[in-house]
Amino acid sequence: MVQKTTSDLQLVYLISLFTGFLLTSWTTFAQPLEDDFEGNGSINSWFGDDCQISHPYANPFPQGNNTSAQVLKYEDVGGTFANLRFDAGQNLNLAQYSAFRFKIYVPSSSLTGNQNNQVSLKLQDSRLGAPWSTQCEVIKNIVLDQWQTITIDFASDPYNNLDPSSLPPTQRNDFNRVLIQVNGENNNDHVTAYLDDFYYHDTVQVALSYNQLVWADEFNANGALDTSKWFHQTQLPLGNSWYNGEIQHYTDRTVNASQSNGSLHLVAKKETFTDQGHTKQYTSARLNSKFAFTYGRIEVRAKLPTGVGTWPAIWTLGKNIIEPGAYFTLQGEGKVSWPACGEMDIMEHWGNNQNYVSSATHTPSSFGGTINHGGQTISTVSQQFHVYALEWTPENLTFSVDSVVHFVYQPTTKDANTWPFDADHYILLNIAIEPSIDPNFTQDTLEIDYVRVYQADNVGSQLSNDFNLEKLKPYPNPVRNHFSLPFSGDGLISGQNLQGEIFNSRGQKVAQTLLKAKGNELKVNDLQSLPSGIYYLQFSVKPKNYQVKFSKI
Repeated sequence: MVQKTTSDLQLVYLISLFTGFLLTSWTTFAQPLEDDFEGNGSINSWFGDDCQISHPYANPFPQGNNTSAQVLKYEDVGGTFANLRFDAGQNLNLAQYSAFRFKIYVPSSSLTGNQNNQVSLKLQDSRLGAPWSTQCEVIKNIVLDQWQTITIDFASDPYNNLDPSSLPPTQRNDFNRVLIQVNGENNNDHVTAYLDDFYYHDTVQVALSYNQLVWADEFNANGALDTSKWFHQTQLPLGNSWYNGEIQHYTDRTVNASQSNGSLHLVAKKETFTDQGHTKQYTSARLNSKFAFTYGRIEVRAKLPTGVGTWPAIWTLGKNIIEPGAYFTLQGEGKVSWPACGEMDIMEHWGNNQNYVSSATHTPSSFGGTINHGGQTISTVSQQFHVYALEWTPENLTFSVDSVVHFVYQPTTKDANTWPFDADHYILLNIAIEPSIDPNFTQDTLEIDYVRVYQADNVGSQLSNDFNLEKLKPYPNPVRNHFSLPFSGDGLISGQNLQGEIFNSRGQKVAQTLLKAKGNELKVNDLQSLPSGIYYLQFSVKPKNYQVKFSKI
């Protein structure tokens, strides 16, 4: 967790040229559809039906999760059927790519009438004389006076077929026109909207199904925290202080971290406290999860503290970090320093910007005042619980609050400099105190209802109950071409060959392999064709089933 600058990430997507087979003019869609209205995009046919559009248009509200210079302006000045649209040029493959993403800002001052504040995305067949006659539409509610990212997914969102006899959208291949409409049709009310960063292709679709709860704390006990799940990190890493000029002591006392009434109460206090030979005027708590994982969805439902100088955070670090006093460093896992370990900030909040929450990544390519961040304005961060979430896939990191996405990190090139996010991370919860702390501050609380981690159904969480991962470690690991498994289970005969299946981090079967028994070991060979990544080997030595995780380099 480090101090951020106020600059915003400008996501620049590279358009891959479609090559290969010669296509007829209405084949299924292969190339991304995108436009950032800065001159980077593949859409050149924006058109306004019964409305006025202008693009590129100077962003009148460079704030929140969109500080880019140029946007598209959409003005419905009373048109009954106002739509913004473009033709894709090819049919959309909704069975494979079902989701669309864009940013929108609607100023309340532009509205007349009493229409529902909403945006809809419609899909049509432009070749029909009445293209709307077989359209499919998804409607999402929006909030006014702030930039927000809208994701519309025709595979999972409720949709409306204008023709009730039409098939579900993911079973159709006749859509080639995309329309966006703000605040409905069949009315003469006015609305102005600004749109940016339209994107459609596989990076928008949630390809993984993170629906298996693999680790959680609901904080339903009373008193001290569950020490099988949490570690109190209290050691001053710099000998006399914490990073970033923070002025607190972290303690393991229940006055700073406890559970009651179904919540974790992480409390920052103004008090004189001496520890490790140093006296400080503030105390707080910093928790490390004893659980680490690769890929999945993290959800934390929390209510944030207030006060200038408070700095609460929900975040992760690579398990391989070398940091004095950190749990996994003390377990001997430390191999690299920060930021080589990687850092994912799910939520950060500063008391001098009360209604703004931020997310960020820190990597060797950008750290400290990282350019890789985004956020959104939420007026009730300290009055109400909100769900802060990170969706972590092999392709990208998606940060959201209450399912509203405000930042996606997806570097074009993934290597050690840009993507230290292909190995286990653990969760941290803390409140830091900055030197700018309000002199009238006495104490406040980061209250957390739950912490939950989900992964795909058939990956690391699905180990058999009779399998102890700690007794079956592959070596070497990471793996280049082969590895061995020490094995002393019943039913294994030296010289015996076993059939194994290899799954990637998505839970998809990618290979079959032979495991050769030799003495008390199993040999796994011929792995050179696997791309780098995290894999799971499954095999059986009756009557038991086994699974082991390994990294391929």
